[in-house]
Amino acid sequence: MRIAFIGDIVGRPGREMVKEYLKGIRDKYGIDFVIANYENASHGFGLTPKNSNELFSYGIDVMSGGNHSWDKKEIVALFDTHEILRPYNYPAGVAGSGCRVYEVAGEKLAVLNLMGYYGMPMCDNAFRAADQKCNALHEEGIKNIFVDFHAEATSEKRGMMMLLEGRVSAIIGTHTHVSSDDFHISKGSAYLSDIGLSGCRDNVIGMDKKVPLKQFLTGMKGHFDIPKKCKKILQIAVMDISDGVCENAFKLKYFDDGRVMKTDAWIEE
Repeated sequence: MRIAFIGDIVGRPGREMVKEYLKGIRDKYGIDFVIANYENASHGFGLTPKNSNELFSYGIDVMSGGNHSWDKKEIVALFDTHEILRPYNYPAGVAGSGCRVYEVAGEKLAVLNLMGYYGMPMCDNAFRAADQKCNALHEEGIKNIFVDFHAEATSEKRGMMMLLEGRVSAIIGTHTHVSSDDFHISKGSAYLSDIGLSGCRDNVIGMDKKVPLKQFLTGMKGHFDIPKKCKKILQIAVMDISDGVCENAFKLKYFDDGRVMKTDAWIEE
């Protein structure tokens, strides 16, 4: 199977880039299944029903979340009606699911959404949760496992790779909105510390620079806004997976000025 992942879609600019390019990417590269992180999709904070339906209409199959999953309260009802996940390691009793299994190209694929500890809301231990859930999936005969690890610290993300290496097909980080340059495959597991945002690329992590700069200069906080006009980017990782192993992977960057960049993941021998 060939799957793809889009990192944090930030506001209308991010949604516009998905609308503009995703269908063509699916057709050109023969992608079977698309996962995307929604937690910033509605004006930077959470997801509304309207924006959810919009994104699914562009060719996304399932969406994962993070610390902003709950910012729009309407999302609770969407967990029962749409292919929408929230971090798996929220405590028992919290609405929604953090892992679902899909039929893709004749094989089963599990999509697991996890959230880190540093700088995040209080949750159960992500490492213990990941370890236990992966063991349970393997016992069910499910080998193809994709993990969106929504975390601030790259050390946490790297630690998760060390824990799950050779046990999952891919671990890709989200949350920082800043893409990292460490996409590789080791022991059959693809890993990228952070895929980076899809949205405005010329401000501060997709948000208008005014409030962040004021906060950095004075310590005074304000409400972050999505710029009405900006330079935009779509960032998407593509992975070839079979029998639990990622055999090939690459990342695409689509710019709104027409440029396209492709970077192959390196393979550790």
